Amino acid sequence: MNNLYHIPALLHQTVEGLNIQPDGTYVDVTFGGGGHSRAILQQLGTEGRLLAFDRDAEAAQNAISDPRFTFVHSNFKFLKNFLRYHNIEKVDGIVADLGVSFHHFDSAERGFSFRFNAPLDMRMNQKSDLTAACILNTYAEEALADMFYCYGELRQARRIAQLIVNERVKRKITNTQHLIEILQPVFSKEKSKKELMLVFQAIRIEVNDELSALKSFLQQTIDVLKQRGRLSVLTYHSLEDRLVKNFFRTGNFEGQQQKDFYGNLIAPLKPLNTKPIMPTEKEIESNPRARSAKLRTAEKI
Repeated sequence: MNNLYHIPALLHQTVEGLNIQPDGTYVDVTFGGGGHSRAILQQLGTEGRLLAFDRDAEAAQNAISDPRFTFVHSNFKFLKNFLRYHNIEKVDGIVADLGVSFHHFDSAERGFSFRFNAPLDMRMNQKSDLTAACILNTYAEEALADMFYCYGELRQARRIAQLIVNERVKRKITNTQHLIEILQPVFSKEKSKKELMLVFQAIRIEVNDELSALKSFLQQTIDVLKQRGRLSVLTYHSLEDRLVKNFFRTGNFEGQQQKDFYGNLIAPLKPLNTKPIMPTEKEIESNPRARSAKLRTAEKI
């Protein structure tokens, strides 16, 4: 595995949660550096099968040469379509690691991190037309404020949007350093790093339509998982974790429990852990970026 591309958090616990059957069919919908896929293949027999999705063409360079493995260059929101294309009706388990790969954060030219002065890009799929710069220079002030409030949970969302709109009238916003300079009046030095992370998170989620894709993916898992099939999902911020937690518990994203005529709860999945599994201090010490990881696993009823 290319460790420089990504080091998976909670790797053992995530794969263990899938309860791998040697002759089963599994899907890794966030292939990245291939860490989860390699761990799954180690437990599969000759009749086992693994499909791996990634929308970033660069992840294809990590594809595994193994007759049981198939790489799919696509967003996981097209899960059902591609399973059908590969003549797969039901699968035994699915893993999703929703974290951004180290590769993206550390590739300055992709514009994911405020650590580098780089073009405001942030696209996972480089063929997409919508970039971070496009959003910052064209969205209405109210739309920007909504984005920062909903996806970054930033209390200063309106002020941030106002500063961006005022600045772009004078000069187009094209790189990360310019954006950071614009935001200096809002953030104190003590909080600036955390607040900037949330600003960049909000923009990245919008660029890649991450939450809509996650919702679509989760809904499709109900149709493609076999009975007692497993779903392991790693999240890295509260917006994702809330959606996954609610969906696992209730089958909807609002977390509203629904009952049938007889008063039985309607929920297609059964959560296998009441609280998310989180990294130990030892793992965080060796992989600091795992700190915010939360693992939830569920079984199809």
